[in-house]
Amino acid sequence: MDHVTEERGTEPLTQHIQRITRRVRAFDRRHPLVWDLHLTGFWVTAALIDYYGGGWLNVARDRDNPGWLVLTLSLGLSVPLLLRRTHPRAVLLAIAPFSLVSAWTGAALQAVLLQLLVVFHIALRRRTHHLWWATALITAPMAVLTARHPQGSPDSDIVPVVMSIAVAAAIGITVRTRRDYTEALEDRARRLEIERDQQAQLAAAAERARIAREMHDIIGHNLSVITGLADGGQYAAAKSPERAAQALHAIATTSRQALAELRRLLDVLRDEDQSRAAQPELTPQPTLTDLAQLLDGVRAAGLPVHTTTHGSPTLPPGRQLTVYRVIQEALTNTLKHTGPGTTAAIELSYEQKGAVTVTVTDNGSGPPGPHPTQPTGGRGLPGMRERTALYDGTLEAGPRPHPEQGWRVHLHLPEESPQ
Repeated sequence: MDHVTEERGTEPLTQHIQRITRRVRAFDRRHPLVWDLHLTGFWVTAALIDYYGGGWLNVARDRDNPGWLVLTLSLGLSVPLLLRRTHPRAVLLAIAPFSLVSAWTGAALQAVLLQLLVVFHIALRRRTHHLWWATALITAPMAVLTARHPQGSPDSDIVPVVMSIAVAAAIGITVRTRRDYTEALEDRARRLEIERDQQAQLAAAAERARIAREMHDIIGHNLSVITGLADGGQYAAAKSPERAAQALHAIATTSRQALAELRRLLDVLRDEDQSRAAQPELTPQPTLTDLAQLLDGVRAAGLPVHTTTHGSPTLPPGRQLTVYRVIQEALTNTLKHTGPGTTAAIELSYEQKGAVTVTVTDNGSGPPGPHPTQPTGGRGLPGMRERTALYDGTLEAGPRPHPEQGWRVHLHLPEESPQ
């Protein structure tokens, strides 16, 4: 709060007063009895001074009242203030008989004005309808005093009391309103902090899911390529050492690329305390320009791939990444689940306003493997569907219609919606 105050240009004296006020309030919250004893002691002392000094005689309507009565009334009007904050209505009811006796006997002690403190606390801590009977309870003794010991017009006794009650109640209501407003602001600040933390947690969960998809695509694809290259190198080792060396070289290159991408992803996790502005630079974001390198790696792993492109790509980076990852996952599944002799075909159709259609098919030659679209607990197909859903697209994955063999993955991203 001090920093906020200073930023708004508050005067140093005001800042100092605010700090002292906050410290006093904090101390009062921790030790309420200390303040209550001090305040009650002050008013009890004032009432006793008024009695022993004879000050009550200056305003008394009847000076012949015995001293013990005046002393008892002085204590009865001041001592109950000790409980004014916790039980203001009970305190007012306890003071009322002493106020009535003071008016009936004509002592007219000034200590009856201490009831205004109780009115303030009723307005501050209780519902406003309690102020009506509190006003009646305070003004009734004044009516008795005017009737038994008249001095001037009745208005000169009752009107000032009613006005004093109104002022005390107004002050209490004002303080209560300000306190409620401050509590509402603090509650709103707490809720905003909770909401901010929840949003951060949701963002972190979404980022973890995105990284999980990325790691699945990177590891799954590159390991499939490495496996294909290793199998080919094993067969070529005995007959063609040069082909085996080429396979080993391709394995090393693919492994280094996978390691580089994984390091960049792990850097994002390791540097999560850094600013968000720096994170995108650490995050791998393949685009359609990297598609040729992807296809070269797949071909080197022993899967011939034929591509057909219609139109020119004018996609934003997010859509390019989705297209890239869907093609990568489809080819990875083909490498995993089909045998030698399999070929794949990719057809890309770019339309206006970011719409794109991608179809990846293979002929499924060789020993049949498990259905790549069946739910086996992996992240392949769910990851592709999640990426597609980000752009309200559709994804179909399954066997090609009879009599054709193999599998087909069909992706369609509609036109971008105007923002």
